[in-house]
Amino acid sequence: MRTRILSVGERMPAWVADGYAEYEKRLSRDLKLELIEIPLGGRGKGRDPARAIAEEGAAVLAAIPRDAHVVALDGRGKAWSSEDLAQQLAHWRMAGRDLVFLIGGPDGHAAEVLARADQRWSLGPLTLPHMLVRLVLVEQLYRAATIVAGHPYHRA
Repeated sequence: MRTRILSVGERMPAWVADGYAEYEKRLSRDLKLELIEIPLGGRGKGRDPARAIAEEGAAVLAAIPRDAHVVALDGRGKAWSSEDLAQQLAHWRMAGRDLVFLIGGPDGHAAEVLARADQRWSLGPLTLPHMLVRLVLVEQLYRAATIVAGHPYHRA
């Protein structure tokens, strides 16, 4: 099972890149991750935000491998506990399909992207910067993998 994170936006701040790299390294035995950055759609004076979202959505859809199981991070999705995520991870592994997590840009996902998603996952009611979501996502994937493996990282 290949696991990808498709994230709209490039050039993570150093503290996010460092944290992401640390958890990616920890996960390397249990869950190999590939981060694919999708450029932001054009924004600015005189630009239509809907057009930027559509550009991002088209690029995200083009980057999703065929037959992959897609999980969109979306504030209107279902909230999972760490234990719920561990159960999901075990289920996804058993299914054997490639797994893709989608992180939208500053204005969220295009409607077509949400329609393509097999699941929508909410990290909670807080609004988080999309760069920070990368770090939260990879830490939670590490936590879920340790729960599945019976490792003591997670203290519940």
